[in-house]
Amino acid sequence: MALKIIDTCINCDACPAECPNDAIAMGSMIYEIDPARCTECVGHYDEPQCVTVCPVECIVKDPAHEESQEELQAKFERLQAA
Repeated sequence: MALKIIDTCINCDACPAECPNDAIAMGSMIYEIDPARCTECVGHYDEPQCVTVCPVECIVKDPAHEESQEELQAKFERLQAA
């Protein structure tokens, strides 16, 4: 399942640099996560790095983009091949 940033984001700039898939970018008001690029760090780390650095805990699982570990791994592999 991809992650999303909720409106409690304070735009601290901590998360974009931590994302190995370049899935986090500034949106119109707060940072946003591109679900097509988010693998929850599968293939890179044991846990999502954006979640570990977020000081306000505003990064949550996005129920609109449910994916299994296998699907996240496949997405990681596609992104790496591109």
